Amino acid sequence: MSDPDLSSPLIHRDQPEVVISIDHDDGGEEGYIPAVVGLQNQEPPRVPRGFQSDNLNNPFGFLSEAEPPPTTVDPFRNDTPGVSGLYEVLKIVVCLPIALLRLVIFGASLAVGYVATKLALAGWKDKHNPMPRWRCRIMWVTRICTRCILFSFGYHWIRRKGKPARRDTAPIVVSNHVSFIEPIFFFYELSPTIVASESHDSLPFVGTIIRAMQVIYVNRFSQESRKNAVHEIKRKASSDRFPRLLLFPEGTTTNGKVLISFQLGAFIPGYPIQPVVVRYPHVHFDQSWGNISLLLLMFRMFTQFHNFMEVEYLPVIYPSDTQKQNAVRLSQKTSHAIATSLNVVQTSHSYGDLMLLNRASELKLENPSNYMVEMAKVASLFNISSLEAVRYLDTFSSMNPDSSGRVTLHDFLRVLKLKPCTLSKGIFGFIDVEKAGSITFRQFLFASAHVSAQPLFQQTCELAFSHCDADGDGFISVQELGDVLKHTMPNSNKDEVQGMYILLDDDKDQRISKDDFLSCLRRNPLLIAVFSPILAPA
Repeated sequence: MSDPDLSSPLIHRDQPEVVISIDHDDGGEEGYIPAVVGLQNQEPPRVPRGFQSDNLNNPFGFLSEAEPPPTTVDPFRNDTPGVSGLYEVLKIVVCLPIALLRLVIFGASLAVGYVATKLALAGWKDKHNPMPRWRCRIMWVTRICTRCILFSFGYHWIRRKGKPARRDTAPIVVSNHVSFIEPIFFFYELSPTIVASESHDSLPFVGTIIRAMQVIYVNRFSQESRKNAVHEIKRKASSDRFPRLLLFPEGTTTNGKVLISFQLGAFIPGYPIQPVVVRYPHVHFDQSWGNISLLLLMFRMFTQFHNFMEVEYLPVIYPSDTQKQNAVRLSQKTSHAIATSLNVVQTSHSYGDLMLLNRASELKLENPSNYMVEMAKVASLFNISSLEAVRYLDTFSSMNPDSSGRVTLHDFLRVLKLKPCTLSKGIFGFIDVEKAGSITFRQFLFASAHVSAQPLFQQTCELAFSHCDADGDGFISVQELGDVLKHTMPNSNKDEVQGMYILLDDDKDQRISKDDFLSCLRRNPLLIAVFSPILAPA
């Protein structure tokens, strides 16, 4: 069993307390700095720390945001991904017969729950309205089966603190997300409607059960899907005929040691919210679903004497009139309550960081956690999507980063087909704000994203193509590209011009169309500096 002091606050009542209020009603976003610059009739932006020196020789002098300091926290790391220590080995050996019995209980409970759910769903066509009561009564069989599943995983008893609020008091419940265990528990405890990824619908057994929960599906990469999900959340939260709604606003599982950024879907409707905190006290076995496979995590759960779980229902948060109109403030108030109860810090990581982490692992990069950037902060600064960040990581990985995740000037120039010259060294020097002679993915991403976020970036790219297409035939020839490069990269030889030509030929049809040119610059926005001198008169 874990140390009982793990959940006690770090600041005791006899110590001075510092209270930071986030409940402002002045109409502005505290701490927000606009990322878009270059607009007329506004005060010039301050020169940020990190870009104050060498500004005259900076090929991207229009950039205005300093790079926020990186964090070394990995919110997705499971501390016990493998079996270590004699005690754990002996425990697994002793528990193997018990694990077999638990596996039988798990399989039987899943099968019975699946059959009961199929019966409850049979012939039900009107999914737009609440499930009829007689069908809900059948679902009680499934709910009991889920408690048996929790028992099979070693959760023989679950400590609860506080009580769930009435549905008419708090129609929306939000919780931190550590493992696949929480959805099972909440289905048994509350039988709520959940918001889940569309991919869950195709999961064997699980997809059928969550359909009976009148799940709201969402595709996190589709703006239209997210908009429809918010509409459904509003519709179902406003009617007492539907079950209460359960959301995990972090959007993915973490190790529970920090609280990552919240998605806003639960807070846009502006209804009262009950936060719930889930803890898994442990000493030898970390139950979080992080960098560990599902099968291994289940096996480790089956081979424990008992797994500890604590659920704490926090007081209902009633949004003020201002917060009803400002989902960000309501989410901040809720996340602050959960983080305080957990006694953890809040970070700006998001599901996008998990995508970067997984992609870095797929690319077999050393220390994949070096490539997380606190994606929620990056997205708010530069309006960049997680998919775009992953594409930048693909480019960065081709530069052969070392074990610390850093890239040298030579490899940077090699991938972008730039020759060593004043301009190319200036581009690299701008990214290398530490003047260390090498750059990190975070620095590369910030520079690339900020260039592409500039208001005139698209217009500048189109103008650059027009200047390069000297004969106006809609394509850039090797000769035309060479004429342009001699102004920015003097003395470029035939192979160097050909290398840049191949890079710009996005569809590899041996000619550079406007679409090729613009697509390449969207993927490699730093290359716009190569064409900036020819645009100076315009």
